[in-house]
Amino acid sequence: MGRLDNKVAIVTGGASNPGLGHATAHRFAEEGAKVVVTDIDKQNGEKTVSEILEKKGEAIFIEHDVTSPKGWEKVVNTTVEKYGKIDILVNNAGIAIIKPFEEISEEDWDKQLNVNLKSVFLGCKSVISHMREAQSGSLINVSSIAGQVGLSNCTAYSASKGGVRLLTKTLAVEYGPHNVRCNSIHPGYMRTNMNDPDVVARRDRNSNDLTISIPLGRMGEALDIADCAVYLASDESNYVTGSEFNVDAGYTAR
Repeated sequence: MGRLDNKVAIVTGGASNPGLGHATAHRFAEEGAKVVVTDIDKQNGEKTVSEILEKKGEAIFIEHDVTSPKGWEKVVNTTVEKYGKIDILVNNAGIAIIKPFEEISEEDWDKQLNVNLKSVFLGCKSVISHMREAQSGSLINVSSIAGQVGLSNCTAYSASKGGVRLLTKTLAVEYGPHNVRCNSIHPGYMRTNMNDPDVVARRDRNSNDLTISIPLGRMGEALDIADCAVYLASDESNYVTGSEFNVDAGYTAR
C-alpha cells in the first residue's frame, strides 16, 4: 500500500518545474493520493497533471489565484464534488521579492505578503471546516529558513514566511482538539526555478555563493521537500503538530 492511499490532497503552486509544489504533487500521487494541483500558470499546471496521469497516478488541475477568496471557494468546492473530502492541504505557492530594504516599495510589500501569507490564511480557512467535521486533516505550510533567521535583502519575504511559521503553530494549538494537524516546512537553498542561476545573478549573487554557509556543501532538490511533505501528510506523523521542519542541510544549525 502507498503511504497516502485513500487520501485527497490539494497542492498549490504545482506548475513550476523544478519546483517544490511540482515535486510534492508527483510524490503524493506516487504514494496513492488523489491530488488536486492548483496554480495561476494553467499551461504548466496542466502539464504537471498530465505527467502524473502518464505514471498512472490520479490528479486534476484547477487554475487558481491563491490570493482570491473566490478562487479558494472554487478549489474547495471542486475537490469535494470530485473526491468527497479533503485530507491534506499543502500551501506551497509563493514568490520571492528580494531587494535591499530601502528599495522595497509599499506595492512590493503588499504583493509579497498577499501571495505568501494571506494565501495561507485563505487556504487554511477554506478547508478547516471540512477537516474539523471529519475530525482529521493535515495542513502543511511551506515557510522558509528566511522565516526563522535574518537574511540580507529579504525583508518582505522574511516577514511573510515568519508569519506563516506562527500562523501554523497557532492553528496547531487551536485545532489540535479536532485532530487537525498543522506543521510548517522550512526549505533552505533549493535548486528550483526560484533559485535559477539567472535569477540569482540578477540579485548580484551566484549559485556558488549560496552554498558557502551550508554544512552539507550543496543546494537541496525539490524532492527533499516533497519527501518531508509526504511524511507530514501520512499517518506516520499522526502525533506531530505545531512543528517546524528545517530541510536546509544544516544552514540554521550554525
